[in-house]
Amino acid sequence: MGDGEESGTLSSILAELDSSLRWHDGDSPLSEPSILGLQSLLDAAASGDAAFALWDLLAARGLPASALLRPLSASMDVSTPQLSLLAGRVYLSLLLSPSVSLYSLFNPLVFLSLLRSLRRALKPFPSPSAASAAALPEASYDALAPRRSARKRKPGRSAGSDSTSVDQISDLSILLPRVLELLDSVLCRVRLDNTPDAVKSLIDTVAEILSSSSSHHRLPDLCFLVLYRIVSKPEHGDQTTLAVEVLRSLTPMILSPAKSAARASALGFVTEKMVPLAQDNDAVKDALVYLPRFLATKAPVKSELRACAVDSIMVIVWAMKPEDQIRFTQYVVMMTQGKPQLRLLAVDLILALLTLLPDPLGVKESAQEFNGKAWGLNCLQALVQRCSDSSPGIRARALTNTAQLLTILTGDSGNSAHLWELIGISNVDFNELLWRRCQYDKAVVRKAALLLITKSTTIMRGPLDDLLLRTLSSACSDPLVTIRKAAVAALSEACRVCPDDRVIPEWLHAVPRLIVDNESSIQQDCENLFLELVLDKISQAAKINFGNDATDLESFLPKGILRLLEGICDSEVAPCVRKICSSLGKKERIKMSVASSLQNIITASESVWLGSSKPIEKWTAPPGTWQLLSEVSLFSPKAIEWEFLHHHWHLLDKVSLEDQGKNSEEGDQSSFMWAGDRVHLLHIISNVSLELPPEPATELACNLLDRLKNFSMNLSEVDAHIKALKTLCKRKATKAEEGDLLILKWVHQLLSKALEILNSYISEASESGNINGFLTPPQNSRKKGKRDASLLKSALQAVTAVFTVGSLILVCPSADLQGIVPVLHTIITSGNSKPKPRKLAGSTVSFKEVAPTLYIQSWVTMGKICLVDDKLAKRYIPLFVQELEKSDSAALRNNIMVAMTDFCVRYTSLVDCYMHKITIALRDPCEVVRRQTFILLSQLLQRDYVKWRGVLFLRFLLSLVDESEKIRHLADFLFGNILKAKAPLLAYNSFIEAIFFLNDCSAHSAHAESQGGLHARSRLFSIRGNDTKSRSQRMHIYVSLLKQMAPEHLLATSAKLCAEILAAASDGLLNIDDVAGLSVLQDALEILACKELRIHPSRGSDSSEIDDDGCESAGSAVHAARGRVVTQVAKKNLIQIAVPVFIELKQLLQSKNSPLTGCLMECLCILLKDYKNEIDEILVADKQLQKELLYDMQKYETAKARSTVAEAIANVQRSESYCSPNGRSSTGMYSKVSEKLGTEGKIASAVADAAARAKVRSVLKEANQNLPTPPLHSMSVPKLKSMGNGGVMVSDRPTHILESLRRRQSFDSDEEK
Repeated sequence: MGDGEESGTLSSILAELDSSLRWHDGDSPLSEPSILGLQSLLDAAASGDAAFALWDLLAARGLPASALLRPLSASMDVSTPQLSLLAGRVYLSLLLSPSVSLYSLFNPLVFLSLLRSLRRALKPFPSPSAASAAALPEASYDALAPRRSARKRKPGRSAGSDSTSVDQISDLSILLPRVLELLDSVLCRVRLDNTPDAVKSLIDTVAEILSSSSSHHRLPDLCFLVLYRIVSKPEHGDQTTLAVEVLRSLTPMILSPAKSAARASALGFVTEKMVPLAQDNDAVKDALVYLPRFLATKAPVKSELRACAVDSIMVIVWAMKPEDQIRFTQYVVMMTQGKPQLRLLAVDLILALLTLLPDPLGVKESAQEFNGKAWGLNCLQALVQRCSDSSPGIRARALTNTAQLLTILTGDSGNSAHLWELIGISNVDFNELLWRRCQYDKAVVRKAALLLITKSTTIMRGPLDDLLLRTLSSACSDPLVTIRKAAVAALSEACRVCPDDRVIPEWLHAVPRLIVDNESSIQQDCENLFLELVLDKISQAAKINFGNDATDLESFLPKGILRLLEGICDSEVAPCVRKICSSLGKKERIKMSVASSLQNIITASESVWLGSSKPIEKWTAPPGTWQLLSEVSLFSPKAIEWEFLHHHWHLLDKVSLEDQGKNSEEGDQSSFMWAGDRVHLLHIISNVSLELPPEPATELACNLLDRLKNFSMNLSEVDAHIKALKTLCKRKATKAEEGDLLILKWVHQLLSKALEILNSYISEASESGNINGFLTPPQNSRKKGKRDASLLKSALQAVTAVFTVGSLILVCPSADLQGIVPVLHTIITSGNSKPKPRKLAGSTVSFKEVAPTLYIQSWVTMGKICLVDDKLAKRYIPLFVQELEKSDSAALRNNIMVAMTDFCVRYTSLVDCYMHKITIALRDPCEVVRRQTFILLSQLLQRDYVKWRGVLFLRFLLSLVDESEKIRHLADFLFGNILKAKAPLLAYNSFIEAIFFLNDCSAHSAHAESQGGLHARSRLFSIRGNDTKSRSQRMHIYVSLLKQMAPEHLLATSAKLCAEILAAASDGLLNIDDVAGLSVLQDALEILACKELRIHPSRGSDSSEIDDDGCESAGSAVHAARGRVVTQVAKKNLIQIAVPVFIELKQLLQSKNSPLTGCLMECLCILLKDYKNEIDEILVADKQLQKELLYDMQKYETAKARSTVAEAIANVQRSESYCSPNGRSSTGMYSKVSEKLGTEGKIASAVADAAARAKVRSVLKEANQNLPTPPLHSMSVPKLKSMGNGGVMVSDRPTHILESLRRRQSFDSDEEK
């Protein structure tokens, strides 16, 4: 700038300054040209090109240097960001100009105007890319300034307009960093210790710039440079205070999401600038040490943001010194006793501290650097204690973090050695803790507990507690999918780690049955686990060489294999194993090595047995080997060797039928085992028939046919023989028609032979009955014994013949049954007065008494025949129903129930009319029959062969309170899982009718119609009576139904209860003088008062959608909104419907002195508990009832507060029982109770009362010197003498008054209870 231009610029500036001082008292802002000119002069003076002559010119005019402050301050307060920042830049440049009077120019008010200009520049300020900002140098601003100042503005737009042009925005992106650079330089020259407000405003302004434009490539560095300058210079005030303010301003950025650039830059400033500064500066260190604590108090609750907060805190803690880290861990331990938000964060912080800080358990030498070993133990103890927190979300989080902690810490062998000893320091049995958490009602807690069990099992490498095993087994049937998956994982891990005699049975009874689960992912897990834990483990025995001198088979096999095979034989496990093997086989996942291993185990078992010089007749293969081999052989037939099958068939067939009969009588178990093994061996032969050589197959078929013709084998072998024979015939035939003819041929041979045997036995039995009935005197005992033995042998053969006929008719439905059906009819109708076929008219023997086994098998065979002959089915289905009702044999009733289920599938319309008689079996005296009936009918209902109508659903309700635990468990699963998904409205639609049905009350119209004259049978399915057991059973059923309802259905149910029961009772439609009617009314009141009928906003949402913190997911927002709407409608329903009915019913009950008056008042008290402030509006029609309810509610709350305090005191006393006597204090105990329960009025009063009572007892005990109170009879009391005519005094009071006083009862006040 030339001399002429400089003098002209100075002249214009001075002239404008004089005008401002003269006319506006210095408050008018400088024009943009003057500000730009002044900046040019300052830039020239700073570069040394020219001297700054403004000060001399001002002195010549008699103006001080501070005369520039007011116009500059006014310029910085204009609304145009560009002009405001230009003025701020000029002001900062003046402070840095040479020969300036610094303290005459620096003014706190002007400095605040500068900060306001910085804030104003943030509103339109964008974050340009680094490339565009770097392409434009700072000097370009000065070159463009004159041209911009000369640019014409559009009409109507002034300099103070809020809108900013694109060029102005571009200028701001360059100007703001320059202003911050000047501000940093000024902070090096001025002192701010006398202006604390200005310092605080500066810190807040810089923090606002950081949060608004963190993506700018230069601004964050400049802002952090300014903050560092403030803290590092003691001239600006107390460094501790300044550090606190700086760190507080950075807290929002530190706690921002993980992907935020501001978070990374803020953490970098703290760790790279503040931490090194604090190492040499105790004042800054005092503030920095408390930063993690402050961040903990400000951390958000949401899980993702809280995780980011924990990471930020740990970054800062990691940079601190070891002693400061230990102090922070102590603070975190104290946080676990604070508010729920702090406890939840402390649980996460403990996990981070124990996993990130070195050697938390103090097992290494480096632990000496951490000032002892206590910090890690205290953190671990606090974490275990939070597993019993009162908040479900914190419990779940603590359990989950404990599981993660165990996994991480046990990676170090030193930590693993001491970990389990350290967990026990909380004086709580770890297994009992896990068991209680697995029983908790919140799904998130149960899931976390199961995860902890899984991890602890992996780490412990030891057996689980029996109680935990049973808990895991029951959790595999949990209604929630996530819980079932977690339970399966935990139980499978236990089986993987410790496959002993306790774990394997539980696993086999819990996991394989999930192959029929509704969730496909659980089915897949079940298959994978069975493949891993059973089949893969068995396949390891394929290449084991047992040797000839082996004496112990189990020592050569992997641990648990024999126990697994034995468990597969269980009747409840075998069907599931069969389904799993079928599914795996269809997917080609069964290896051939499994079949080879099973053959190897059987062969080795035989060799070990023979090596011990034991008779081969007593040898049996390891239980389950033949059974599993029969399942896998279907999918790996080439792995089965014919020599192996041929050898063992002849070996198993070696025992003669006579020996079998003898062994059966003597109770020899090996004969039964051999029979089962033969069955499985025949299944194997059927599966691999295509791989057998032709000649051996023909020989084997002839052998099987001969055995069948003898009709002397075990019944369990008959089906296997027939199936194998059928398969071999098809294998032998060259065409399908030829195979069918071969099968039909030997089927007719067997049927003819069976008919001969049956006719022979019936004739022999009839003759024997006639002889025994007419011979007098009785026959010789020896002859009678021979005849009875012969008759018994014939009876056994007849049973086998009947059973064989049933198996044959299923294999060949086209077989001719002429002659068989009349014989079977004779047997099943023997002993009654009905006419018999002419051919057997003379038979009067009751086979039900003479041969009950034959009688039962005849019914079973007749059922099989009816399945293939619809004409016979129409004739005999009524007989089956009649026998089901009248038979006294549980075995027969069970078999008929199975047959009726098959009939229902095959002839649905024929059986549907008898369903009300079939369901009577649900109340059968035999548990097996009840369970079988429940399972079969449930399957029919799921497959829609039977509909939930009439009394069927109501009769099923009784299974929820059955005497058998297994039936109750099945019923809970049916109603809670299957029925809830298949028929969600069924519980709601049938609820009112269920109340009348269970009480056997016919007042309800629907119930009266459903009975249809079956009043005697309805009593069988009712739970009549007002005793405690009956009421509790009915309430259990009601609660089970209420749990299936959505909030709107609960609201409708409460309205129906009021309209159909309470209103009916008040109108006289329901007779409450009758026991049944009174029970119905009492049940309705108890239902209205139960917590399951309360409507919660979160009701109806799936618990599986709750996250680990117990917070609702996004999907549950709709359910919560719906719940709030229903809650409002519930209030309206209470005012308009329920309360008027209650008032009328109360008057009726009081007029009759009914015992239900108290029950009604208690119910109404509970209903109005949530509307305390609106009772005047609700009960406007009955002021007396309003007063009584207010009193009852107050009394109820007082009693509840006392019970809560008593429970809390008991818990504190139990926890303090482990402390030393010196550490116990009654005052401290009640203080802890107050801190835990809060200071709510009634709670505080109850705590004070308990403390006062304890103090009184203590004082009395001390006064009595620990002596007990003497009994009343030993105390000296005045003796009362009766006053009669011979007494000194005679009372003139009437005797009836004295008698009434004697009978008067005394009532304790509320405060004395």
